[in-house]
Amino acid sequence: MKKISYLYAVLLSIAIVLSSCHAKKAVLRGEPGEVVKPQASIAEKYSAILGVDEGDIKNGRLYAFVDQWMGTPYRFGGEDKDGVDCSGLAQLLEQQVYGINIPRSTSQQINVIKRKYEEELVEGDLLFFDYDGKKFSHVAVYLQNGYYVHASSSKGVIITQLHDPYTYKYFSRCGSIIDDPNSAPGK
Repeated sequence: MKKISYLYAVLLSIAIVLSSCHAKKAVLRGEPGEVVKPQASIAEKYSAILGVDEGDIKNGRLYAFVDQWMGTPYRFGGEDKDGVDCSGLAQLLEQQVYGINIPRSTSQQINVIKRKYEEELVEGDLLFFDYDGKKFSHVAVYLQNGYYVHASSSKGVIITQLHDPYTYKYFSRCGSIIDDPNSAPGK
């Protein structure tokens, strides 16, 4: 009887492992800076979240990165899946998706953008917010159609709409990362 129970437990474990393979996260294909076609499931998922056509989800590296980090808890100073903060997420995304190295802290990241109007935002642009009366205390990365990804201190890595009534009142500045962040003002 013990052998049958043991065999059943082993078979059940194998079945669970095999079935979990189908639920794996998207893979970052290509090289940083390269735009690759997204997996169909990623295009479908993020087109629904962002309210755009599946064909508008073009940067497979960007949305695979977002998918891998979604739900990661917030941790001040964190830079891994155990926890990440807003500036760490922005730095990792820019480096792994676009091949751009930006400073680690929000107070330095604000210095590597060329300001632009909200209507001019494109994927990968940085958004800054002034929370708790502190200028540029939070950073996010723009996706499209008025949505951005960020590490929320209460909810972890999430996608939020820019015109969300709670967050928009803290929105402060946005812009594209300059070609060479080392040539930014003050560098």
